Amino acid sequence: MSRGALQPSQQKLAEKLTILNDRGVGMLTRIYNIKKQGQVWKACGDPKAKPSYLIDKNLESAVKFIVRKFPAIETRNNNQQLAQLQKEKSEILKNLALYYFTFVDVMEFKDHVSELLNTIDVCQVFFDITVNFDLTKNYLDLVVTYTTLMMLLSRIEERKAIIGLYNYAHEMTHGSSDREYPRLGQMIVDYENPLKKLMEEFVPHGKSLSDALVSLQIVYPRRNLSADQWRNAQLLSLISAPSTMLNPAQSDTMPCEYLSLDTMEKWIVFGFILCHAALNSDPAALSLWKLALQSSSCLCLFRDEVFHSHKAAEDLFVNIRGYNKRVNDIRECKESALSHAGSMHRERRKFLRSALKELATVLADQPGLLGPKALFVFMALSFARDEIIWLLRHADNIQKKSTDDFIDKHIAELIFYMEELRAHVRKYGPVMQRYYVQYLSGFDAVVLNELVQNLSVCPEDESIIMSSFVNTMTSLSIKQVEDGEVFDFRGMRLDWFRLQAYTSVSKASLGLADHRELGKMMNTIIFHTKMVDSLVEMLVETSDLSIFCFYSRAFEKMFQQCLELPSQSRYSISFPLLCTHFMSCTHELCPEESLEFTQNDAKNKKHPVRGSSADGNALLMREVSRDWPDWFELTKSTRHHIGDRSLSLCNMFLDEMAKQARNLITDICTEQCTLSDQLLPKHCAKTISQAVNKKSKKQTGKKGEPEREKPGVESMRKNRLLVTNLDKLHTALSELCFSINYVPNMMVWEHTFTPREYLTSHLEIRFTKSIVGMTMYNQATQEIAKPSELLTSVRAYMTVLQSIENYVQIDITRVFNNVLLQQTQHLDSHGEPTITSLYTNWYLETLLRQVSNGHIAYFAAMKAFVNLPTENELTFNAEEYSDISEMCSLSELLGPYGMKFLSESLMWHISSQVAELKKLVVDNVEVLTQMRTSFDKPDHMAALFKRLTSVDSVLKRMTIIGVILSFRSLAQEALRDVLSCHIPFLVSSVEDFKDHIPRETDMKVAMNVYELSSAAGLPCEIDPALVVALSSQKSENISPEEEYKIACLLMVFVAVAMPTLASNVMSQYSPAIEGHCNNIHCLAKAVNQIAAALFTIHKGSIEDRLKEFLALASSSLLKIGQETDKTTTRNRESVYLLLDMIVQESPFLTMDLLESCFPYVLLRNAYHAVYKQSVSTST
Repeated sequence: MSRGALQPSQQKLAEKLTILNDRGVGMLTRIYNIKKQGQVWKACGDPKAKPSYLIDKNLESAVKFIVRKFPAIETRNNNQQLAQLQKEKSEILKNLALYYFTFVDVMEFKDHVSELLNTIDVCQVFFDITVNFDLTKNYLDLVVTYTTLMMLLSRIEERKAIIGLYNYAHEMTHGSSDREYPRLGQMIVDYENPLKKLMEEFVPHGKSLSDALVSLQIVYPRRNLSADQWRNAQLLSLISAPSTMLNPAQSDTMPCEYLSLDTMEKWIVFGFILCHAALNSDPAALSLWKLALQSSSCLCLFRDEVFHSHKAAEDLFVNIRGYNKRVNDIRECKESALSHAGSMHRERRKFLRSALKELATVLADQPGLLGPKALFVFMALSFARDEIIWLLRHADNIQKKSTDDFIDKHIAELIFYMEELRAHVRKYGPVMQRYYVQYLSGFDAVVLNELVQNLSVCPEDESIIMSSFVNTMTSLSIKQVEDGEVFDFRGMRLDWFRLQAYTSVSKASLGLADHRELGKMMNTIIFHTKMVDSLVEMLVETSDLSIFCFYSRAFEKMFQQCLELPSQSRYSISFPLLCTHFMSCTHELCPEESLEFTQNDAKNKKHPVRGSSADGNALLMREVSRDWPDWFELTKSTRHHIGDRSLSLCNMFLDEMAKQARNLITDICTEQCTLSDQLLPKHCAKTISQAVNKKSKKQTGKKGEPEREKPGVESMRKNRLLVTNLDKLHTALSELCFSINYVPNMMVWEHTFTPREYLTSHLEIRFTKSIVGMTMYNQATQEIAKPSELLTSVRAYMTVLQSIENYVQIDITRVFNNVLLQQTQHLDSHGEPTITSLYTNWYLETLLRQVSNGHIAYFAAMKAFVNLPTENELTFNAEEYSDISEMCSLSELLGPYGMKFLSESLMWHISSQVAELKKLVVDNVEVLTQMRTSFDKPDHMAALFKRLTSVDSVLKRMTIIGVILSFRSLAQEALRDVLSCHIPFLVSSVEDFKDHIPRETDMKVAMNVYELSSAAGLPCEIDPALVVALSSQKSENISPEEEYKIACLLMVFVAVAMPTLASNVMSQYSPAIEGHCNNIHCLAKAVNQIAAALFTIHKGSIEDRLKEFLALASSSLLKIGQETDKTTTRNRESVYLLLDMIVQESPFLTMDLLESCFPYVLLRNAYHAVYKQSVSTST
């Protein structure tokens, strides 16, 4: 290539550098994935994940032969070794095409890079990072990307096997080798030791590369200072000089101020390895080289692939004659890096935490400062990002290290302040736009215009570009910002990049090297334009931490350390926020990573490795013709999904944060429940006893026994330094809740995550389990917590949960509604038992069963069930579970729905008893039919009565029904009291509605009203729940007339059986309890409720049937008045009182009616007798 034929202005250096750098990153991504795919094949035990020809034992020798002979494989003379591959050739072509042509693309990329580097050398381009920043940066980026790509290529273990197998299959299929194979194979062999080959390759480029690197001598040392130097300079501080707070942050090297330190170190280390001669001839180069080697022990090649710089450089230089001094320098730098780099970076992170905190706090209070101090923000983000990446890389890859220097438990705080600054920039972007639009039009345009006017020489092309810059900036106005106009200065920035290329070549009419002020001014203007239209891109450039995606284990470990340290838990939200960065590391040349390349794209043959060039030059990447849908299916199960990884990590982090908060809340609730438990009435007995004994001067208890602490003592503090466990829990919770409440939601790969919903969900689950757990139900011993105690604990729990609203903006009422409403059902949403089912089972199977066994009696006067003295003492006191206060507590807990379920369960048991009673009636139907019409024939009735069977069973079952109905009346009364407190107006309206039903109202309508009233706990003439339960009994082969007859005869059976109760010792009436010890006083409820329900179902007259019952019962009881046997009549007066109770209980019977059947004087005498007997018994 002759210089005379080369016209620098037509080489389009800017365009080529831009395209090749982008393509280089894309190729790195593809090569990285191929390397990782090979590791998956190596480690994966799933045969489907690895091509059959790479795991088949029969093909192993053939593959080894290809690798051994690579690249010159003689297929014709080695049929025996390769014959086994014949069957697999089509599969090989299909499955390895993606990998093979990726290697071909790398080769073509190498050709384009070599061509461009030669062009740059021929043009004698001037490089200075402080003047032509874009040109120098892109040049150094291209060199490092190219070097990295070739090194990564050499790390793919299967590269020879893949290329050799594909070429063999191609030759067997098409009769000749692939046309690219000879060059590709030679490239693979040449770059076995990539750095050595590249050192030879870069000898001609040494001058350009070393000039570009040496221009860093001002920038890099200034960036690579210690924390003390930063602190002394008050770096990043807005308040250190209040008088200059509103002055714009200025620098002659504006874009260099936020240039990544990690990037510069890669430029220096890789660059001086490639042009190592400069280390011997230029002291500035050697100084940069040594400083970079002392700062890090390893560099990032790509993602989690690292380069151990000291070892690699030493291995290369030790074989070069005369480089012993450089080898010693490397060893000294290595020792320095191992000894001091860790502590230096630790102190930097410590400084940056406080600096970023101050910066974020000031900007949150005065966001207008984002305009003049935007440079500080991006510098802070870049500095912090570099330190975080350095720690991540070294902690994972350096074995011999001081643990303290490489484990930073406060890393979350630094990341958090980075995210806070990012949030400020996103939120107040319009503020920054307004500022810099005015800056560009009012200052930058004027200064640039003056500089252009003062140029001694300005060719026409350059003058046109400069004028367009001035005109573009002058035309800007605030109105464009207010109108929401979208700004786009990309064309202006590309023009400046082109202008740098035009003015940096040798013999340029306008040499940028001679007009440094112009270059520095334009670099500042470019930064200002980015503040208007590229804030998001700037955030990615300076603070992208997507590298965490490839250090998942270290990422999760940092998160766990953050949660374990209470002072850091408030910053834990930074880890889920980092997951929003991950998608920025994807590239269009490797679409399978992000899943943006779908099956539809595959069917449309959209190629992921197709490139284009702005100038039409030969920069097109190879278009591979293959069956893309098949390729998509092949790679779908094995590729990396960065999107999926970001979602899973974000979900895991938020879930762990919510679990931690839930556990803290649970611990606080446990403490509060313990404190509430101390206030229960049962704990005051000892205190009252001590007070009484002290008053009577009685000495009780052992001497020296410590006095019991009274509730409330825990709130008394002797000094403010005393911290209780509850204080620690509240502090930890407030810190963690700050993190959960920090952002309302976050977008990760087009998915919205709401941290508060995670907490809400966990609170619902834990609250549900806690409520059920607090019942302390033991199925073996049938023990359960008293409803009042459970209610106290639940209220304490709810009080704590309500206080969570002070920390997090969640709707705790929604949690209560979801959980408590589920607890009113038989099973919750997970199919687990609720407190409704537990208490219903306990009252039915434990308390009421013991009533049936004669161990418990219903005391109407006390409105409670009370234990009776028996040989086997019960494990619980029935009164403590069934009195008014306990039933009200039960109603509070279960609510109307739960109480309805309790009623339905009670009615099911009643319906079972009624079904048995009907069977007994059927067995005695003939006798009862005769007795129904012979109540006025005493002798005949006596004869018929002797023919009856199961008389005691009838009375016992009716008594059981009465007991159940008595318990239900207690529950209904408690429900009414509770609802009257909560919804008094609604309850009074329902009650008024019920009390004013006209008698002529249709029964269906009346039953609807009764059902409404019953749900509110109001007593009804006809129990709707009982009607529903009894009407559900199926009658087999029995007509409605027969059913009605059985119902009538049932009442007859009960009426004629009542006299037998007088012979029972336990039938004695007790005025103190207003009932009988064997619960026969409950027959009054049973008779009235069963009669009302049965004759409502069968559409009979309830009043007539009860009159008939009263007549039969009266007749039967009057008959025992004539008996002379004292055993038969021992409790005659007590049984007489049942008639009065039945009438008093019934809404259908009156005392006048009773007087017509049974003389009131007998009742009066009966009351007198039982009261007299109770007095004599008590004395």
